[in-house]
Amino acid sequence: MKVHWTDTAAGHLDAIYNFIAQDSADYARRMIDRLTRKSKQIAEYPFSGRSVPEYELEQVREVFEGPFRIIYYIKPDQIDILAVIHGAMNLSS
Repeated sequence: MKVHWTDTAAGHLDAIYNFIAQDSADYARRMIDRLTRKSKQIAEYPFSGRSVPEYELEQVREVFEGPFRIIYYIKPDQIDILAVIHGAMNLSS
């Protein structure tokens, strides 16, 4: 299935890169690569991620990469990556 990164999620990746790059541009590139590679898992196994606790929709799921949550929405024809946030963040606040 096709995976689409929303503008919001792409903005999150930019912010993550910029924050980590303050200490190490190399580590920042590696982290972004790890995060974006998760889209292969999501495309092949959309329901492999767990349901997002803050929502009660079966189609809204998440996978983890390092300290980050990759939150996505499963549609009939594609998967939208909605957000990439730090695991300590709560979506309901």
